[in-house]
Amino acid sequence: MKFVDEAQIRVLAGNGGNGALSFRREKYVPRGGPDGGDGGQGGSVYLLADERLNTLVDFRHQRIFRAQRGTDGAGRNRTGAGGDDLLIPVPVGTLVQVCETDELIGDLTVDGQKLLVARGGEGGKGNTRFKSSTNQAPRKTTPGVSGEERELHLELKLLADVGLVGFPNAGKSTLVRAVSAATPKVADYPFTTLYPSLGVVSMDRGRSYVVADVPGLIEGAADGAGLGIQFLKHIQRTRILWHVVDLAPLDGSDPAEQVKRIEQELEKFDPALARWPRWLILNKADLMAEDELNDRVSEVLATLSWDAPHYVVSAVSGAGLDQLKADSMEAVEALDAQASDADEAGEALGTTERGEAVHPGRQADPEADGSQDSA
Repeated sequence: MKFVDEAQIRVLAGNGGNGALSFRREKYVPRGGPDGGDGGQGGSVYLLADERLNTLVDFRHQRIFRAQRGTDGAGRNRTGAGGDDLLIPVPVGTLVQVCETDELIGDLTVDGQKLLVARGGEGGKGNTRFKSSTNQAPRKTTPGVSGEERELHLELKLLADVGLVGFPNAGKSTLVRAVSAATPKVADYPFTTLYPSLGVVSMDRGRSYVVADVPGLIEGAADGAGLGIQFLKHIQRTRILWHVVDLAPLDGSDPAEQVKRIEQELEKFDPALARWPRWLILNKADLMAEDELNDRVSEVLATLSWDAPHYVVSAVSGAGLDQLKADSMEAVEALDAQASDADEAGEALGTTERGEAVHPGRQADPEADGSQDSA
């Protein structure tokens, strides 16, 4: 399926039903008085985060979503039925913005989280509501209130624990295939992934994390060159970056120079990304003799003055991958514990900013019920 990460939709909540004008008419009760019921509440429109979805492509085919109208009131003080709410499934990681004001009204980061985007109109009042000692036969009613209507811009940012960055043909897709069950396209010639893909790395029962393979970056990606500007945003939600480098580039280029160019693009796109935990993954070790490999690795590390974790791996033979997977799992679990401690500390202090002390690559989860109303 083609990956689509932006869409624009129009949502219309249901109008409220009209209030009824009615008088009680029974045998031997010539002046029974008013008995018009109220109109029903119009249905509201909600967005619902669904972890089974990974694209906004469905919104390219359907752009208008309308909730059900409330029915009108009736005699005998019968209130009209309320309109059904409309739930629109969207992928986890969807940002919701009002087109007219550019206001960000929601960020759906948890499966099952609901966001109210258009509130249904109130039902109108029946004439029973206007009965008084001085007006015992009111003929006044009110119509239902119109439901809210909005143009929304949806933007998907993938949620993953580990994000892969690097030049095209660095072996990122092959690496994702090797460590997870994901099956991104790979080839033996220089090309770049066109659509992001997610893979789950399972260590043992109950222990796993998610890796995201995004299109390879080229020089000028932060300014829109290639596909970089469309997909650099996806690594903003990750917690650790695997910077994948080809130790034996087909064009004979310097691996250390490639690392520096990617660093420049990350800094230009978002300075915070330059401070993300970033591990150097020196890939395609199987293509070099051991002595040559050791010399090349030492040269790259010395040129970069690299002091963060680094791994020499082969996505094809599997060399070095077990250690990389295990260390990443420990790092993710440590960040989870850190975020949990920060949440508990925030609640103890009564703070409303629950995500302040959380690692910058992952926003704190919302309240347990996952609900969030728009302003």
